[in-house]
Amino acid sequence: MVLLTPKKLDAPAPVATRAKKKRNLVPFAFLSPTIILLVILMLIPIVMVIGYSLMDNVIMKKNPVFAGFNNYVEVLGSEIFRTAVLNTTFFTTVSVGAHLVLGLLFSVLLNSRLLNGATKALFRVIYVLPWLFTVAIIAILWRLLLNPNGVVNYVLVTLGITDTGVEWLSSPGTALFAVTFINIWAGYPFFMVSLLAGLQGIPRDLYEAARVDGANGLQQFVNITLPQLRPIIVSMAVLDLIWTSQQFALIWMTTGGGPVNVTEMLSTMTYKMAFSNYQFSLASASAVIILVMSMVLAYFYVRHQKARD
Repeated sequence: MVLLTPKKLDAPAPVATRAKKKRNLVPFAFLSPTIILLVILMLIPIVMVIGYSLMDNVIMKKNPVFAGFNNYVEVLGSEIFRTAVLNTTFFTTVSVGAHLVLGLLFSVLLNSRLLNGATKALFRVIYVLPWLFTVAIIAILWRLLLNPNGVVNYVLVTLGITDTGVEWLSSPGTALFAVTFINIWAGYPFFMVSLLAGLQGIPRDLYEAARVDGANGLQQFVNITLPQLRPIIVSMAVLDLIWTSQQFALIWMTTGGGPVNVTEMLSTMTYKMAFSNYQFSLASASAVIILVMSMVLAYFYVRHQKARD
């Protein structure tokens, strides 16, 4: 006798569909807190600022009217905007270039076999110190050092380089260079630490093979070190461009954009429009322009990351 076992019945189609939908919604449930925070803290404020930029001086007027792109035309056509763009361009390009050069130089030094472990540890502590300070501490420290009666002027006068103390942060001829130098000093450790990690990840076999082929130290650096570090250098340079172009706290706490606008940046200009001149619509238009510039840089960063992956 042959026993016939009943065939297993498939789950009804609607039940299977609902189970699949629930499984597909699980990732969104985990992401929902982050998505909600991004919407509340980023998306809604951005939309509000864009809306403010199209109105006739919001907040200060009870019933502001639609102004279209008049605020953008006024901001882009102002002399202070062109000055801020030039200052921001100089401040950003010089800072990023110096960060890269100093970071690469110090990382190569710390990765060298010529130094023993204790010496490397000591130099690592010294080189990374500027990165440990907050912006407020950095601003106060350098304002004291660059004071007309500060340590820097004392050393220069003692060595006979200058006869009197220099107003480094108050003179139109030196203020922009001074704040740029301070930003370079405060930011190079970020490059140094990242590039040092990249250097330690390069296989030693490549250098040994190059030495066997007769390559000297410079040839090894150009043909092995730099190509191996290129992905890190490009990624960090783009990130540093974004961060430095938006620098506000350091400028505000050292010079405030002065004297006579020689250190005025896009960030400080926007802040003054909003909270000194109470031109909130113009400030919103300026903020949107800065956002678009930052998005262009962010696009190149994301594109590079995709290409690297």
